[in-house]
Amino acid sequence: MIWHVALPRMWWAWQLNGPVVDGMAKFVARHSIGARNEVLRLEGVSLSYGSTKVLSNVSLSVEKGDFLGIIGPNGSGKTTLLKVVLGLVKGHSGSVLMLGKRQDEFSEWHRIGYVPQKATNIDEHFPATAYEVVSMGLLSHRGRMGLSADEKRSRVMSALASVDMGEYSERIIGNLSGGQQQRVLIAKALVSRPDLLFLDEPTTGVDEKTQKEFYEMLSALNRKGLTIILVSHDIGRITRYVNKVASLNQSLKFYGTHREFCARARRHKESHQHEICIG
Repeated sequence: MIWHVALPRMWWAWQLNGPVVDGMAKFVARHSIGARNEVLRLEGVSLSYGSTKVLSNVSLSVEKGDFLGIIGPNGSGKTTLLKVVLGLVKGHSGSVLMLGKRQDEFSEWHRIGYVPQKATNIDEHFPATAYEVVSMGLLSHRGRMGLSADEKRSRVMSALASVDMGEYSERIIGNLSGGQQQRVLIAKALVSRPDLLFLDEPTTGVDEKTQKEFYEMLSALNRKGLTIILVSHDIGRITRYVNKVASLNQSLKFYGTHREFCARARRHKESHQHEICIG
């Protein structure tokens, strides 16, 4: 069950259509350009498709070791924002700095891991093992450094082990469960040992137990130092694990720490606040 479905409609009306939280400007100011641990910065990012505004003046900063949850209703621009950051959507205004470099100058894509939306829609007859799928993530190393066969195997098995899928390395990917496939795809994103991991709606189509296990796995990876940016509309689940929250509905309606997010909920005395801020 996806918890957000049961939340009152007034939640999105308050959180996504209301004014930006008073402290947000101060929060952004604390993370000014040049911050030593900054790994991603967006400034005034806007995008339109014809006359339709998709993103409007989005600015935020992500520091090394953050676990950022980007939340919002369907059609709020979450996936588009992620694709803008990754250079998959062009034509935006504003600036994107990734790992200290402007987007048009950035070339170290092996330092970025990405698991797109609906990545687990895999044909059960697709003739590739979990090991082979993960090894595809090493393609970004070509032209940068050579890896011996032993080094390649070590990296692939290490990535699979990090998501508790080492024993499934020789299983055909299409024969794995949805949750297991998602773990394999996370391993594929991790095999190049990235500094940043982006995930877009990673738990779509998996059951509640698998969702919980999946988020706990991500939390463990984050505690080991991996910076994670996760797009989701599952506010009732992800806010238990993230340390920062960005609430998006074309423009940024809230950006701050999880503590500030929950403090705002308490100030507004909304009936659903306990579901969002448990843990």
